[in-house]
Amino acid sequence: MILYPAIDILDGRAVRLRQGRFDDETVYRDDPLEAARDWVDGGARYLHVVDLEGARSGEPRALEHLERIVGECEVPVQYGGGLRSIEAVRAAIAAGAARAVIGTAAFRDVDLLDTAIGEFGTRIAVAIDVRDGSISTEGWTESTALPPAFAVLRLQDRGVRTFIYTDADRDGMLEGPDLDAVREVAGAVRGVFIYSGGIGSLDDLRALAAMRHVNMGGVIVGKALYEKRFTVAEALDALGNGR
Repeated sequence: MILYPAIDILDGRAVRLRQGRFDDETVYRDDPLEAARDWVDGGARYLHVVDLEGARSGEPRALEHLERIVGECEVPVQYGGGLRSIEAVRAAIAAGAARAVIGTAAFRDVDLLDTAIGEFGTRIAVAIDVRDGSISTEGWTESTALPPAFAVLRLQDRGVRTFIYTDADRDGMLEGPDLDAVREVAGAVRGVFIYSGGIGSLDDLRALAAMRHVNMGGVIVGKALYEKRFTVAEALDALGNGR
């Protein structure tokens, strides 16, 4: 599985939120590029960048940071947050994103998702953000009654093959993943999904790797790396991808 160190950008800084709440943030780097350098220097081969301000406002606000990270670090970067128009998706790809992550718009704008997949194919992923067992949208500020597995099945019928599954209730809490929920989504996904939410120890990573779901292609880790619970190299070893 691929390790994706997370860089969440808000007001131009690298931060982490607890449970996706904008009023509960911790600033870790004044410049997101510093975080990107740290993870890549430590051995990361991919990065996950989230434009939190974009997610909240509905349009990307961190493309300049994306360009700087891609230009200096030279590793593939997946980017999401505020991509709610085809113009925004195109702008993210043009700024260097190897993969553009569509969230809210995937559930509300059929034409956008169809156009994005038609233009960019597997470079498009859909964010399945879950709170209280249901899909959460609008930068995790609004809940729906849509079960995650049902959403995955419906989106796959429209051509989506890559999903970013985030357990928002566990995100930033360092309390470990909900393995039962992982099994449920794994049972629904016919393509690939990347897990995010609650990783706090190497044992958490080992537990995910031990599930041996062939369609779980990676794990996103943020706060645990910033808090030095483990290093990038140790995480890669735990996932079976040591250097």
